[in-house]
Amino acid sequence: MKLLLDENVETALLRGLLRRRPGTDVLRVVDVGLGGRSDAEVLAWAAERGRVVVSKDRATMGLEAIRRLEAGAPMPGLILVRRGAGLGQVLEDLLLILEAAQEGELEGRILYIPL
Repeated sequence: MKLLLDENVETALLRGLLRRRPGTDVLRVVDVGLGGRSDAEVLAWAAERGRVVVSKDRATMGLEAIRRLEAGAPMPGLILVRRGAGLGQVLEDLLLILEAAQEGELEGRILYIPL
């Protein structure tokens, strides 16, 4: 599974993912030139590349994902981090999802973590 971390996700999560699961295909929005872009642009970019978006933006990113789904546009998946979630629990849940989910399994789905 390929991930795209939204700009509101801590760099510590990226480091933790790569330390615990080397070789994880994960990019950050800011590293691919999408910093400051709209949620619609981020989701469209991710969809074109089959990347599941991880974000803390539960309000607007979630709504934009629903708009894409209602319009019949592809959406490889969205993982939203719940308010107040600790970094350790978020990391553990992401690792669990990466280990358990099959490629494409999150297509059209919005998950909230911690689970």
